[in-house]
Amino acid sequence: MTEVVRLDEATTFEVLSVVTLLLVALFGAIIAYQAYRGYRRNGATSMLYLAVGLALLTVFPFLVNVGLNTVANPTQVAVVFFENVCRLLGLVTITYSLYGRH
Repeated sequence: MTEVVRLDEATTFEVLSVVTLLLVALFGAIIAYQAYRGYRRNGATSMLYLAVGLALLTVFPFLVNVGLNTVANPTQVAVVFFENVCRLLGLVTITYSLYGRH
């Protein structure tokens, strides 16, 4: 089992890393929600794909990181892999929202 790092024992870099990850997820969720509202208001499916893509790009990597490290004891490579899969799916979805047929 991995050792739990307490907040009062964490380095400044570790704390800043967690804070920036949280802020990316927070702002990504706000922007994705606004895109979803645009979809609901106008019925434009491209806005729905944009909302999903933004969530996959910003929110899901944070949730994967926290979820995997909470539930399992994964290697760092596994966590980074699943975070990058989320980011890739997000970018593909955003690309589809821009160029796909709706």
